[in-house]
Amino acid sequence: MLQIDPTQIATKDLHQYILGAVAPRPIAFASTISTDGIPNLAPYSFFNAFSSNPPILIFSSNRRVSNNTTKDTLKNVEDTGEVVINVVSHRIVRQMAVTSIEYPAPVSEFEKAGFTPLPSERVKPFRVAESPVHMECKVDRILPLGDKGGAGNLIICNIVLMHIDENVLNENGRIDPHKIDLMGRMGRFYYVRASGAAVEEIVQVVTSVGIGFDALPPGIRNSTVLTGNNLGRLASLTVLPDADTAMALAATDERVQALLQKAGVKESLHQYAKEMIDTGEVERGAEILVLAESFR
Repeated sequence: MLQIDPTQIATKDLHQYILGAVAPRPIAFASTISTDGIPNLAPYSFFNAFSSNPPILIFSSNRRVSNNTTKDTLKNVEDTGEVVINVVSHRIVRQMAVTSIEYPAPVSEFEKAGFTPLPSERVKPFRVAESPVHMECKVDRILPLGDKGGAGNLIICNIVLMHIDENVLNENGRIDPHKIDLMGRMGRFYYVRASGAAVEEIVQVVTSVGIGFDALPPGIRNSTVLTGNNLGRLASLTVLPDADTAMALAATDERVQALLQKAGVKESLHQYAKEMIDTGEVERGAEILVLAESFR
């Protein structure tokens, strides 16, 4: 594997390796306002949610690598202690990209990118009308991480009011990932759309204890057919099927019956089990794998 010592590589190159590896990242579309009342709008992907109680968001406005200067967003939050974090959906991502252009301080990115400024209720910076979620925040504190180009400034934000477009909610009043259609940032100029086929539901077991990888028989654990994801699903089961249940497949499953008549029975059964697991029939796949254990 390629090894990188951060002290032995140019910051601009290290920056790209980090951003390419730590991805995708959510985008904070940060709206601030200067003490002179000039609005500013800029996207930041060094961003995430860190606490629900208190409700804390953190994003970083890094010092420019090229000339070690800071951005208008940082100065504005230092001066006013307020920011609105807007989320970025697919339908506005190209407009958002326009705000990445470094216009002179008096210029409003709202106007340049064609966004509609909405008055906030508890802070002075404007909300972005076209964004499906706006989070009005008071800045709790700012934590500088260094004084050289590329150094971050962690802006710790306390949410004081959220606004959510009801059109992105499901029937239970929760945000639907397909309806909100968020964008994420990757390395270089790449983005990812977090909806459709890109979204996968993985149920996390919280009410019972899975058997774990170590409890899987070696013949299953060391399968040349099953993937790590397949094994992960099996390891989440609370118990493996017993041998009698597995052997019953030979009498009830026509495909199993056909496979038992061919050479390479064990590998063929593993292929069949993988198909079952990939389609969500994990217990059925487990039964087939336990049956395969009787063949060496």
